[in-house]
Amino acid sequence: MKRNKKNFKRNISYTTRSIFRLFSSDKTESLPRTIKNAGIKVAFIHNEKRIHTGMHTGAAQINQLMARALVVLGVQVKNFYPLHRLTDTPVHLRGISNILFFYSMLEHKDKILKFDIIQGTTYTPLPFLAFSVPVVCHFGSTSRGFLNSVPATKQLPEEEKKIFKELTKLNIIPELDLKTFRPMEDVADIEIVAASRSNTCVVTSDKVKNELMEMGVSQEKIVLIHNAIEDYWFEPQRVVSVQSPHLVFLGRLGNDVFTLKLKGFARLVNFYRAFPDIPKTTICMTTNRKLKDWLRVSFPKHYMYTNLRKDLIPGALAPLFGSILFLSSRYEGFSLSLVEGMSQGLVPISFSVGVAPEIIKNGENGFIVFSEKEAEMRAKELLGDEVKRLKMANAAKQTAIQFNSIRIAKELLSLYRKIKEKHKNTIQENHKQHLV
Repeated sequence: MKRNKKNFKRNISYTTRSIFRLFSSDKTESLPRTIKNAGIKVAFIHNEKRIHTGMHTGAAQINQLMARALVVLGVQVKNFYPLHRLTDTPVHLRGISNILFFYSMLEHKDKILKFDIIQGTTYTPLPFLAFSVPVVCHFGSTSRGFLNSVPATKQLPEEEKKIFKELTKLNIIPELDLKTFRPMEDVADIEIVAASRSNTCVVTSDKVKNELMEMGVSQEKIVLIHNAIEDYWFEPQRVVSVQSPHLVFLGRLGNDVFTLKLKGFARLVNFYRAFPDIPKTTICMTTNRKLKDWLRVSFPKHYMYTNLRKDLIPGALAPLFGSILFLSSRYEGFSLSLVEGMSQGLVPISFSVGVAPEIIKNGENGFIVFSEKEAEMRAKELLGDEVKRLKMANAAKQTAIQFNSIRIAKELLSLYRKIKEKHKNTIQENHKQHLV
């Protein structure tokens, strides 16, 4: 009994950690030196942890990309990291612990409040909402979006339910459903507070914008700025020969049942199994060793890269130009993997998540689908028409070009200037009223 209780707590802890990694920040590498001065100073609030694989979480990747691109445009950016975390926190209080973690940032208060703008991922700048410096909350996704998108296993379609039962029987995952959502519920609630009280919420897709508005956040304070991908995705790759079309999965899988359902893992398995004669390439991130071992040998003609350093991924994908990228997720705030795959000429077949409905034009640069059967039908259509598939591959590649780093930096810089000017005018107005 004690052993089972201990295993349960450990599994819940791993699950919570895995979920938080989906929207937490990452410690960034040192920034380039600012050559010119744009007259704006921005304090970036980050989580301290570093993920050693190149395949960062979306929030971590974007934080790093934004900071470096802004510095190139002359913005003075400094990264701040909390240092003191509560230890031995009970499982049901993991969310509260994660929130309180960022209150340790107040030890840097005097330094941070000297900046023009304070920015962090979702709720991370929470301690600084009480001060006068403008706060920007960057929402690449929302915890409420995660919670609303993942059903209980018994509510899954029968063909997906079978996959999770298979994984449980093989002890790849310990349970069919997460026992407590309390940590994520706490974070979801505090995200609403942070969004409502911040000066500006930057969102990465219409999907996230609508989620915040449904939570009661004023539309006037929400600004849509799409994410960007690193410049190396657009560099020419040395390709010896283009391979025959593969079915490709690119992205995070996670380690636990909740995250696997979130990422549509069972959909991916069924999609692969529907095409036994077609080569498959999986480039994924997971630390679940049993899952990796099972996935590696579960399909014929399957090539798998796990936790591959991110700057090496374009080279792995370049020979697969014209292949099919399958985005199986139930929820994405943006989906960097979608844009990254398109940048290498992969034709996306995607469920309607994240930025997909904003950039995919059916039959031109990819397909939006609403069921596994429809995804299989579209894949058969592409595999049976090489001319159409290659034409769509070129269109997909062209679509991705708009998501370069200089674009996001220019949009952010424009936003920062507006925020700074508005804040300056507010101070002057308050000063006048005080004199009167």
